[in-house]
Amino acid sequence: MFNLIENDIHLGEKADDKQQAITAVAQAFINKGLVEEGYLQGMLAREQQTSTFLGNGIAIPHGTLDTRHLVKQTGVQIFQFPNGVKWSDDNIAYLVIGIAAKSDEHLAILRQLTHLLGDEEIAEKLAKTTNPQDFISLFNGNIVDAAFISLDVDTNSLLTLTAINAAKLQEAAAVDTQFVSEVIASPALPLGNGIWVNDSAVGNSKNAIAVARPKQAFQHNNKQIAAVVTVASVDEKVDNLLVNLLDPQCQQVLLKGNAEQVQAALQGKAVTVAETAAPATQAEPAVAPAAENASAAPQAAPGQLEATFIVKNEHGLHARPSAVLINEVKKYKATIQVRNVDRDTAFVSAKSLMKVVGLGTTKGQRLCFVAEGEDAEQALKGIGEAINAGLGE
Repeated sequence: MFNLIENDIHLGEKADDKQQAITAVAQAFINKGLVEEGYLQGMLAREQQTSTFLGNGIAIPHGTLDTRHLVKQTGVQIFQFPNGVKWSDDNIAYLVIGIAAKSDEHLAILRQLTHLLGDEEIAEKLAKTTNPQDFISLFNGNIVDAAFISLDVDTNSLLTLTAINAAKLQEAAAVDTQFVSEVIASPALPLGNGIWVNDSAVGNSKNAIAVARPKQAFQHNNKQIAAVVTVASVDEKVDNLLVNLLDPQCQQVLLKGNAEQVQAALQGKAVTVAETAAPATQAEPAVAPAAENASAAPQAAPGQLEATFIVKNEHGLHARPSAVLINEVKKYKATIQVRNVDRDTAFVSAKSLMKVVGLGTTKGQRLCFVAEGEDAEQALKGIGEAINAGLGE
């Protein structure tokens, strides 16, 4: 698995032939410290064994088994050749994705390319775009893809809905097996209207959201289950979509719309669905109640700093102020956790929008932050200033 960054991309390149293109890729590997000298020979030898052209104008040159020992760190370098490079027979490569892999990690990378190989339009756009960020967005695929949305699932099991979502994300190489195990074993967060969200702090490879909706809402531990949303996240780009998920109109589409409508609503687009009778089961509150036997507030451990702030927002930490708070927290390298003192909740990651919203914080309630790391003191100061300033409201 890999998370593409701008330094991995080389747009608008030129090469007279395949060997020149592969040489450029190998040099990029060396410049980035991914391989040792000599890996080029392995890449050229691999090409002699069989062409690495995959289709849709995409080639994936990589080394042989004999040159794996020259790989210091697994990675990719992507070269765009808008004018094309003759690769084999009549095949022209416009996108050359060089792979340096220490083991069979290249197979996982190949899985991430499946949406490119199956979509000629995306491959064509990648061959022409001049904007690195647009390239990354196209390359990684949509965060919310219609293929990640499963509707009318014949089940009365929360676990089954979660497993379906996790499998979809794994097939798209957005998560690994560690994510799947974690998300199945961990409790989901109720957002209201029978919509539940789950995620994992480990095993995320790229941003993606999967949705599973049963044929009929059902009860699980006296709570309504009408839809399950599973989130894979590697950076803050997924947060805007999570804010959309908290919008009542988006939730209505999530519960009643078709796959294309659900996809559009999560992307923030205006969607209207036909009104239907409300489900017989009672909708759950927007946040989970505090545990009946909640323990006393834990104390900060040695090396940690702690600060408590009162939320002043008239409507508490709903979507928008929560997003502002998350953006402030993510400025800092420190590990930061937060709990709602007045609801006696457990500590959760202050960098997770879902978990912060799940604290159910209303006006006048206290949030206790615990920070640990080199900029912990600076983080708590910045968080306090943001909260006292009203978090954008």
